[in-house]
Amino acid sequence: MKKVEIHGEQHKEKILDYVRILIGTGLMALAANLFYTPSNMVPGGFTGLAILLQEVTKRVVDGGIPVWLGNVIFNIPLIIFAIAIRGWFFMRRTFIAAVLFTGWLYVIPEVGLVPENLFLTSVIGGAVIGVGLGLVFLGKATTGGTDTVAALIQHFFPHMKTSSIFPILDAVVIALSAWIFGLESSLYAVVSVVLSSIVADHVIAGFKNSLMAFIISTEHEAIAERVMKEVQRGVTRISAKGVYTGADRPMLLCAVSTKEASVLKDIVAEIDPNAFFILTDASEIRGEGFLKYSKEEL
Repeated sequence: MKKVEIHGEQHKEKILDYVRILIGTGLMALAANLFYTPSNMVPGGFTGLAILLQEVTKRVVDGGIPVWLGNVIFNIPLIIFAIAIRGWFFMRRTFIAAVLFTGWLYVIPEVGLVPENLFLTSVIGGAVIGVGLGLVFLGKATTGGTDTVAALIQHFFPHMKTSSIFPILDAVVIALSAWIFGLESSLYAVVSVVLSSIVADHVIAGFKNSLMAFIISTEHEAIAERVMKEVQRGVTRISAKGVYTGADRPMLLCAVSTKEASVLKDIVAEIDPNAFFILTDASEIRGEGFLKYSKEEL
C-alpha cells in the first residue's frame, strides 16, 4: 500500500513538473516575442543568438530567419550531441522543454509592447523571462541553449562550475549584440540578464519555502512532543554539550514550511521563553513531507 501511495505522489509530482515546464517556456517565449525581439535587445543564450540571426539575415530573407527557426537551428545539433554524451534519460526533459519553447515562439506573434523603451523592455522582459526560467528549472529541465552548453563543458571539465560558465557564455552573446544593435541596447541587456537571474532564484526559493529550526531547551521533550502533534513534523534530537559549562544540552532539529514556522515559534515561546532558537532558510529539503526524489536525481 505504501509503495502504491509513493508511486502516486511521484506521478503527481511528474505531472506538476511538466505543467511548470509548459507554463515556464510560454512565459519565456512571451518575453522574447513581445519585448526582446521587437526592441532589438538580446537576452543572452540561444534565444539571443536567434534574434541576432534574424537581424543579420534580413538582407537575404524577407523579415529574416524567424526566431523560432533560429532556435531550432542552434539547438538541434547541441541536443543531439548532449544526448550522445549524457544519454536520453538525462536529456529528455530538456528536449521536451526545447520543443515546447520553440512551439511557443512559433505561435506567439512578434508584437512589441514597448519597442522604443529599452528600460521597460529590460525590466519587464527580464522579470517575465526570470519567472519562466524559474518554473522550467523547478520542472528539472532547461530549454537547451547555453544551459546545456555549460553542462557539457562542466561534464568534460569537472573542476569548472556551471554557475561560472553561464555569465561567460551570455557575455559573448551580448558582446555580439553590441556590434549589431549598438552599445546602449547591449548595456540594457546586461541589466535584463541580471534581473532575470535574480527573479528565477526567487521563484525557485518561493516554491520550496522550507526552513530549518534548531532548538536548545531544558524542555526539549515537551517541545518535541507538541511539534510532532500540532505541526505534524518529525523532530530529531541531537546530543550536544555546552563548551563553557560542559553540561549536556540536547538540541532539536526540525524542518518546516514557512507557514508552519509561526506555529513552531509559538510553541517554543509558550513552553520555554528562554530557549535558544535558530530558524534559518534551507535552500532545499528532500524527504517525506517535502520535495521528492525523482529517478533523474538518484
